[in-house]
Amino acid sequence: MSFNEILREVRRECKMTQKDVYLKLQVSPNCYASWEQGRTQPDIESIKKLCAIFDVSADYLLGIDKDK
Repeated sequence: MSFNEILREVRRECKMTQKDVYLKLQVSPNCYASWEQGRTQPDIESIKKLCAIFDVSADYLLGIDKDK
């Protein structure tokens, strides 16, 4: 599974909307949507914030490890 697919799945498991996430991250709606669509990828600081928001490891979010 690719990063954007994992990101979308984790967000849905947490019962959050894209708006919930981009507001917490303080990024634009288009920026976050681009991540979920696989057009772009977040920088390391944003990945750290995503891990905190979703309570998952970076390895899980990046598809390296299947355990959250």
